[in-house]
Amino acid sequence: MRILLTGTGGQVGGALQSLLARRGTIIAPDLNKFDLSKPDRLVRALDTFQPDLIINPAAYTAVDRAEDERELAFRINAGGPEVIAKWAAKRCVPLVHFSTDYVFDGSGNAPWREDSPTGPLSVYGASKLAGDTAICAAGGPHLIARTSWVYAAKGANFLRTIARLAAERKELRIVGDQIGAPTTARTVANAIADIALPNLSNLNELFARKGGVVNLVCAGETSWHGFASAIVAGLRSRGLRLEVERVIPIATADFPTKAIRPGNSRLDLSRLKRQFGVTTPNWHEALPVELDDFVALQENAARAEPARSSRTEPIRD
Repeated sequence: MRILLTGTGGQVGGALQSLLARRGTIIAPDLNKFDLSKPDRLVRALDTFQPDLIINPAAYTAVDRAEDERELAFRINAGGPEVIAKWAAKRCVPLVHFSTDYVFDGSGNAPWREDSPTGPLSVYGASKLAGDTAICAAGGPHLIARTSWVYAAKGANFLRTIARLAAERKELRIVGDQIGAPTTARTVANAIADIALPNLSNLNELFARKGGVVNLVCAGETSWHGFASAIVAGLRSRGLRLEVERVIPIATADFPTKAIRPGNSRLDLSRLKRQFGVTTPNWHEALPVELDDFVALQENAARAEPARSSRTEPIRD
């Protein structure tokens, strides 16, 4: 099987690459060969790759910058996926795509279902919703996994930001009235692998019967403040020296951002269990694995630093 996997430099794409590598030929093109910001070039690339399965984690994710780059955000998050979905539908190639909690308006306290009314508050959310709509309209076999608060030991994400700030500052002020489920890229990748790998020979049929949109996050819930506090406690228990003494909850109104964030990012996981038999770990259970990996990466980097600094620089005229 030829599996086209986008965004392998990102968190979910990178986690998926290692899981899928033994089950087929992974086509992981760089931006020069497959750029979602240039939808008019994607058909030629797809004709060249001839994939049997397409998995598309690649996206424009700069939430605040999207407010000033609406056209680019829509081109990457809606235009590119639309071209991919139409190509895939015409050839009955199954497509796995990834969406976000930002398609909702964040009101209330109840977890959002896959069929809950959408109402994005930001350009980013609107662009992702447009991509979801285009994929559904294409009519091919597809699965759209709706995620939220994704992080990993690598990459640019909340865990690594908190780790850096906790090493520099005495006090962290973190939003405490936005609620969701911190979700590891590993959790997302494992769930997609659990759904796809046992069914590679009949994904078209599976997605025709059970596909569409499915929520895919870790179980449980917390605030960004609760998540930050757990990160700090976990890093400290692993021996990292941190400067931070206080992690203080603040209101969203006290931390204004260009793009509005949803206050309620809870996602109902009933369909994931019912349709695919997949149960995700609680976010508390998933966090330690990423903290262990993060600490290991820090230690490896520290060991490598003396070797780099001891190298003799060549003399230049």
